[in-house]
Amino acid sequence: MDLCSNLCILECEGLPLVNGQNCDAYAAVSLVGPSRNDQKKTKVKKKTSNPQFNEKFYFEVTRSSSYTKKSQFQVEEEDIEKLEVRVDLWNNGNLAQDVFLGEIKISVRVLRNDSIHRAWYLLQPKDNGSKSSKYDDLGSLRLSIFYTQDYVLSTEYYTPLRSLLVKSSDIQPITASAAFILGEVCRDKNDAVLPLVRLLLHHQKLVPFVAAIAQLDLNETQEVNTIFRGNSLATRCMDETMKIVGNHYLKVTLKCVIDEICDSPKPCEIDPNRLREGDNVENHKENLRCYVDKVFSCIVKSSMSCPTVMCDLFSSLRHMAVKHFPNDPQVQYSAVSSFVFLRFFAVAVVSPHIFHLRSHHPDAATSRILTLISKTIQTLGSVGNLSKSKTSSFKEPFMCDFYKMFEEETYTADVKKFLEEISSTESKEPSGMTESVILKEGEMYKRAQGRTRIGKKNFKKRWFSLTSREFAYHKNKEKDPVFRIPIRNILAVEKLDENAFSRNNMFQVIYGEKPLYIQASNCVELNEWIEVLSRVSRRNQRRLSKYHSSAFINGSWLCCKVSSESAQGCHVCTGNVPADVALDIDGDRECERIYSLYSVSMPKLQKMEEVCGTIAVYQGPQEHSEYHFTIDDSVETFKTIQQIIAIVEKLNEPHEKYKKFCTSAEYGSQQNPIVGKGS
Repeated sequence: MDLCSNLCILECEGLPLVNGQNCDAYAAVSLVGPSRNDQKKTKVKKKTSNPQFNEKFYFEVTRSSSYTKKSQFQVEEEDIEKLEVRVDLWNNGNLAQDVFLGEIKISVRVLRNDSIHRAWYLLQPKDNGSKSSKYDDLGSLRLSIFYTQDYVLSTEYYTPLRSLLVKSSDIQPITASAAFILGEVCRDKNDAVLPLVRLLLHHQKLVPFVAAIAQLDLNETQEVNTIFRGNSLATRCMDETMKIVGNHYLKVTLKCVIDEICDSPKPCEIDPNRLREGDNVENHKENLRCYVDKVFSCIVKSSMSCPTVMCDLFSSLRHMAVKHFPNDPQVQYSAVSSFVFLRFFAVAVVSPHIFHLRSHHPDAATSRILTLISKTIQTLGSVGNLSKSKTSSFKEPFMCDFYKMFEEETYTADVKKFLEEISSTESKEPSGMTESVILKEGEMYKRAQGRTRIGKKNFKKRWFSLTSREFAYHKNKEKDPVFRIPIRNILAVEKLDENAFSRNNMFQVIYGEKPLYIQASNCVELNEWIEVLSRVSRRNQRRLSKYHSSAFINGSWLCCKVSSESAQGCHVCTGNVPADVALDIDGDRECERIYSLYSVSMPKLQKMEEVCGTIAVYQGPQEHSEYHFTIDDSVETFKTIQQIIAIVEKLNEPHEKYKKFCTSAEYGSQQNPIVGKGS
């Protein structure tokens, strides 16, 4: 059973004066309990004692018991009773220390009895109960909490639904697929996007689906400068994908420079209306340019860290855009930059706390600096926007003047090179590297290929070297390689089970019929080799999706016992999706959420089914004022909807039965056993 909470901080009333002035208030929202303290913060509302926040926050309380590895988000059943939602109100002190205004605490145990909770709360002092307090002096806060319980069944129950969703990218037209229909019938497309992206990502079907629905956007695009600028299902899926798989990418690319800016901010205000007496605008411009150059440099040099899934998506978008606008040489760049600069890096710069680059919302002065940097990065990332003919179209004259400080040719060339590297159709040599440049080298053991007997003599010590072109081993460091594997031929790089050869720290490089088995000196070397080999080969077109985690010995694979040496692998490759993402996605849980969305949208599904029937009978689209559906093939769409309805109806009974057991059975009984340690 999964529990989650959507919390909306609405407003405060009657907050106290600080130093005789109205507050610059913000709220810190936390889910606090054993081994966790997830905190999020609102924006600062300036100069008011009655701030209107209206900000929503999402917390996951537990994850499904089907997870094999406990993560920081999981909470054992008995610990749920110890969780509480805490909201702290603070006055933003800018450069001075923030001032505590008051807090409220709400037990999750209370919320479990009421799925929707809306109320006003009197703010309380810290450590309420240790001393007397005057609640009237602290003001009050209004919030709304939506608390839901997801009842996740075992895997076999969701097999039909999972199969129907996973094959969506193969359906023609894509508008007749189960995944697309989910977006059509949901009250809010955003509700459908998260579970849909996570499920398709888990089954490595996300890229073809997003490419197919992005083509729908392109078919409606007449002007090249509006490409992928809408808020469609495709762009929302792209945004969510970049948030999921791009988190680590952002950290390794931007965290250091963002920390530098936030920890020791230099004055950067260049708006004449915001300057104070004595400010030197030229110094501010130079400070801002220095920050922009650092952020820009980090981005355009980061192509080798861009996750494979993002690269695959960018490659598809670039190819489709060029085909749709064959006469525009810039579209191959703008199709990608509209996502990676405008909707990814620029958003992360202006809101680093949302992407976990900072632990809290920056203060107002720092936030202003980040906003100016973000605006500039957006413009620099939009190839062609710095041309003289367009500078006059900028809304803010002071920003137009600032942009002139950048040399168009240099920055544009760097942007184009970066966009080409992250959206090319095959692996590219890293910037400035030649075949002779060594990316990594060191001494390891390799197993003689073709040997079936296991013994020490099968393993030879060799010197390994990796360049941007090939992976090779030598008899010793001074001699030429005795064996080479071109980078473009590497299909996968994965760890090897210790039971394969009774050796630890082993990995395999799969490049042809037989893998190359290698033993690293230690676990650190092992992870470094796997990381760098996976990184340089991540854009290879024939990458494997599955691999064997052990060796083929004595006529069968030790991992899955299959007797055919050419049999498909039994484990999903980790190279296509970052390991942390793969661990965090539970397909059963996402299927349950999608089932729930279909279930509550049943009236719209039935209406859509009816519209399909009407179109089929009258040979053309009919008026239906209540809803607007995209139906390109009424027959195929009708078939899919019937399948969805049948699956949902079949799932209703076990879900209701399980829900009754969970809510009525005594905790600790056979029907509702205790999870983890009992009391």
